[in-house]
Amino acid sequence: MSASLKSLPSNPAFTLPQSNDVQGTTSASGPHIPAEFEQTLTLLTSHRSVLGYLLLSRSQPVSIIRHSGVVFEGEQGRKYAHAVGRIVETVQAGLEEVAGESTDTDEIRFMRIRTKRHEIMISPDERFLLAVLHDPTS
Repeated sequence: MSASLKSLPSNPAFTLPQSNDVQGTTSASGPHIPAEFEQTLTLLTSHRSVLGYLLLSRSQPVSIIRHSGVVFEGEQGRKYAHAVGRIVETVQAGLEEVAGESTDTDEIRFMRIRTKRHEIMISPDERFLLAVLHDPTS
């Protein structure tokens, strides 16, 4: 993990609001986001290595509830949202396949994918996906 992200307490930025904490749609901008979660997003985006975040719905197709960072603007944001949705769906399907007929299937809690240029961290929840893109070289 980059030095700038080491200052974050152990993964609070990736703790999504519990499904019953989000009270449905309160405005045209989407679901109500609890103040504590808002503070976490603000703290997260204040790190210089963070390029942005996507808060996505788990519905099919995934939709962007909220985003930060120019990398997630417009069509590029929609491409990232679609890719994150596919990644989570594919990994979960793989876990279910490995479990076979067992009733004890595993579920994704947190994923970290590093490429040459970026690192994307994904935290799925029952209703939401949080994806954070950062530059690990910063």
